[in-house]
Amino acid sequence: MGTNYEKLIHQNLSRVFEKLPPDLEKSLGTEKRGEHYYFRAFGEDCSLSPDGITLSNKPALDPRGLLVSLYAIHANPQPVKLEPFKSFKDLPDSMPYHGAFSARSEMVLIPHVPAIREKQQATTAVFNGHQGIPGLGGDFSFVLYPLPKIALSYIFYLPDEEFPASANCLFSANALSYMPVDGLADVAEYTSRGILQLVIK
Repeated sequence: MGTNYEKLIHQNLSRVFEKLPPDLEKSLGTEKRGEHYYFRAFGEDCSLSPDGITLSNKPALDPRGLLVSLYAIHANPQPVKLEPFKSFKDLPDSMPYHGAFSARSEMVLIPHVPAIREKQQATTAVFNGHQGIPGLGGDFSFVLYPLPKIALSYIFYLPDEEFPASANCLFSANALSYMPVDGLADVAEYTSRGILQLVIK
């Protein structure tokens, strides 16, 4: 499986670096040193270069590495626009992916909402995030950056006597500028996985 991801990742990197845009550093929202672009991705230190992608200094030959390479292909210089945040179902052509998105990005978090609340400060630190945008509701919320120009707003309700816990994941207003819709579903899934890794440690 890893070999297949590795092949796709290198194909994507070839596309990026064969016609290297002069403003790739700005477009990615990264820091460039030599041939390497450095940034945070999925809560880890990431390096992107013609030779490959690393996360926490290890080769990223998994779906996260593929998503970073897709992000590089779709890089553009416009700044991230947070609001209005959009639900996944409101993104164009999202219907075929909605079931998987809901199950893997939102429902997986519901059993852990109280623990996520306890670890929200650590979680926002790992993902270069911040507290949620006022007015979006929830008992608590935060905004995470799985990639420098893609922001996810997580809104949580704690369980009470009448209602179970809930978790919602929204996308920054121009997230589709940096990733196709199926890729955004995967970005949310791996961000939620990252949240759970921090909470269940």
